[in-house]
Amino acid sequence: MARAVKALYAVLVTSLLAAPAPVVPASAGTVAEEAVPAPRPRTAGVRGLEIGVPAYAWAGDRMLGDLVATAPAASVVVLNPGNGDAPFDSRWQARADALRAGTTSTGEKTKVLGYVHTDHGNRDIDAVKASVDNYLKTRDGRLHVDGIFFDVVSRDCGPGNATRDHYAQLRAYVQETMNAADPTAADLVVDNPGTAIADCYLEPDHRTADVFVTFEDTYAAYTGDGWLGGNVFSESGGYRAGAELDPSGTAFWHLVHAVPDTTAMRSTLRTAFDRGAGYAYATGTRMPNPWDESPSWKYRSQTLYAATLG
Repeated sequence: MARAVKALYAVLVTSLLAAPAPVVPASAGTVAEEAVPAPRPRTAGVRGLEIGVPAYAWAGDRMLGDLVATAPAASVVVLNPGNGDAPFDSRWQARADALRAGTTSTGEKTKVLGYVHTDHGNRDIDAVKASVDNYLKTRDGRLHVDGIFFDVVSRDCGPGNATRDHYAQLRAYVQETMNAADPTAADLVVDNPGTAIADCYLEPDHRTADVFVTFEDTYAAYTGDGWLGGNVFSESGGYRAGAELDPSGTAFWHLVHAVPDTTAMRSTLRTAFDRGAGYAYATGTRMPNPWDESPSWKYRSQTLYAATLG
């Protein structure tokens, strides 16, 4: 189910983004102002939960303004100009710079990623690299993002691990391109299969990403049989949390939409943490594009609550 949903996003998101973002009404589920917790630095071997937001809205839309204004800020924000193919121009760069100025609950700055679709590894690799270049090779020669979010990613290794190696090549391209632009920049690569991924993708010498979105679907699916039982699986069979492949607790990210209220949002984040996610996001918005509006309960309620977990 999750893979079918992802394929639908890839087809629809360009036309969806062409429409202006609707005004998000105030909600009875919005929580009262709370004190900002002291920064909780993430260290090796210590798990926590942070908020990562796919923001499939235009540069001037309210959703991105809400994210810029949120404190504590989201840890990761994905920008998606026209399904990743519209020019990442000065307007987008300014929005990315504003987002990157935000401070998270861990005391770090928000990381911004550029969206690139891959069609389950079937999109021509030169076309994928051209989309990567859209974000990383700018006219001013500066990096305005911290890495790339590869979407519609295959979950399977492929014959002789060929599909896995395809994504490893893309990760290496991101790293090399960012290093050429700024040797001091730390790169972040995310693969989004939207469901549990084969453990070959996390093999130390062949790892294809820093973070993997291992759930993307509705709240009903997340709390029901849409959760397959783990973040990774072996081709020999069986799902598992994958903690042995993720000692820092940062490798997995869960995205849940159609969440009914604030109580369910907190339950979603708690469940994500218990299922081994280092990043999560919950929103009440729904298909066909649940990622183009702010949640009614606002981002602050999520970033604050996530900071209490771990």
